[in-house]
Amino acid sequence: MRKFLLPLLFICLSVQGSMAQVPKWVEKAKRAVFSIVTYDKNDKMLSTGNGFFVTEDGIALSDYSLFKGAERAIIINSEGKQMPVDAILGADDMYDVIKFRVGITEKKVPALQIASMAPVVGAEVYLLPYSTQKDRNCTLGKVKEVAKIGEQYHYYTLDMLLKDKMVSCPVTTADGQVFGLAQKSSGRDTTSICYAAGAAFAMSQNISALSLNDLTLRNIGIKKGLPETEDQAMVALFMASSQVPQDEYMMMLDDYIKQFPNSSEGYIRRASALVFGTNKDESSYDRAAADLEQALKVTQKKDDAYYNIAKLIYNYQIDKPETTYKDWTYDKALEYVRSAQAVDSLPVYVQLEGDILFAKQDYPAALTSYEKVNRTNLASPASFFNEAKTMELLERDPKEIVAVMDSCIAHCQQPVSATDAPYLLERAQMNMNAGLYRPAMLDYDTYYKAVNGQVNDVFFYLREQAAIKGRQYQRALDDIAEAIRLNPKEVLYYAEQAVVNMRVNRFDEAIGILENAISINPDYAEAYRLLGICQVQLKKMKEACDNFAKAKSLGDPSVDSLIEKHCK
Repeated sequence: MRKFLLPLLFICLSVQGSMAQVPKWVEKAKRAVFSIVTYDKNDKMLSTGNGFFVTEDGIALSDYSLFKGAERAIIINSEGKQMPVDAILGADDMYDVIKFRVGITEKKVPALQIASMAPVVGAEVYLLPYSTQKDRNCTLGKVKEVAKIGEQYHYYTLDMLLKDKMVSCPVTTADGQVFGLAQKSSGRDTTSICYAAGAAFAMSQNISALSLNDLTLRNIGIKKGLPETEDQAMVALFMASSQVPQDEYMMMLDDYIKQFPNSSEGYIRRASALVFGTNKDESSYDRAAADLEQALKVTQKKDDAYYNIAKLIYNYQIDKPETTYKDWTYDKALEYVRSAQAVDSLPVYVQLEGDILFAKQDYPAALTSYEKVNRTNLASPASFFNEAKTMELLERDPKEIVAVMDSCIAHCQQPVSATDAPYLLERAQMNMNAGLYRPAMLDYDTYYKAVNGQVNDVFFYLREQAAIKGRQYQRALDDIAEAIRLNPKEVLYYAEQAVVNMRVNRFDEAIGILENAISINPDYAEAYRLLGICQVQLKKMKEACDNFAKAKSLGDPSVDSLIEKHCK
């Protein structure tokens, strides 16, 4: 028995010596390590794992696979306290790392410092497990291999035993700086080899303006953070405004304001979402008004804030509210936009002034504003169109209006695209009003090419009108026939087709067309009147007078003179 005493004593002393070598900082550092529980869309537990804080304000790292499919997550710190995961800040599924923010309730949390340099091969390292006990228990090992991730980050192979519950625990240098997240070996040697993804690499993960469509992040239902820079965050908001549900967009706006409290743009956008969103309540307008007031307080560009507030109130009034909120009238919008102009008379401010004046039906003043804009580099197809439409309402010379629309078309990209093609239709009608029928036909032809022939029956009817007034009767016949083909139930088109035939003295053809119209709608008064006119031309007076009488009985007021002339 005595011969075994010395070896046993040696082993115990060796273990005690190993424990004695564990640094004092371990006990404090382990407070940064926590447990994570994730939940699925049914709020059932999805998975559990580990993570650790790397900043005192709640930024943390863990493995991506733990969060995949999760709708919410909580962490349980070393004191047993639960805290929610507030936002995902970046992830990489290839290296299985994720960065996130925890919603902390205290001012600071214990955090590990990211190592500034990668440990070399052979360096002694420590794995800090999650524990609610105050001890210095940890796993010691060495760096076996260091590989590169890209140009500046690292992936490590470690001589270290790793248990399942230690995955994503921090691996630190001898002085307590974290350099990696522990990852289980997938090879044959699982007893002494494990891996670690670089902590600096995990920290480099971020949200960009394009992250909204990142599949890695979309696989997580937890709210995503915003990009770190104000410009990128604003682009992300712009993209999200049309792609995510209203509630999610509002949360993003709240986050933006917390992240950039001195940016007036966040308050303006949130106010707009409150006013025009689908989830309005009685307090929405009060909250929006408070945001607009705060935007004016924090902004460094007063004119920009005045302009955006004016635009919001203008758009609010354009929606025709049943009752106006406080003083949100066109006059108030005008007051704000003129305050913007008092600081800097930018053309865009003058443009909005014109729009507000137009909405107020102050057309002379609106025209003055639009004319000012069109003498600046902000002149565009839209601004010239606004000027032309205002001139129409003021009953200006139709040819002068066409001249303004010529400038509108000239400012379009040439050849005119489908996007700008509606301006051609507008000019065509203005040419018609000015008696310029053949130019109107050319506008219709150009429109047809711009939209690759994707037109409806109304288009052919309008072009037929230009053709008949331009004495292009065959074109008129072709177009009205196409309108009828596309909409064979519209009796107006048959009447037009009959009129064109009557213009070229084809009365028998016109009669057949009108009889078709009557078969579709027996109460179509105009068809009976036109039928009577054809019969007068063919000397069929009794039939003509019968049809005139039918038209009169159906309420056609223009038939009286025909009865007076032909049926007495």
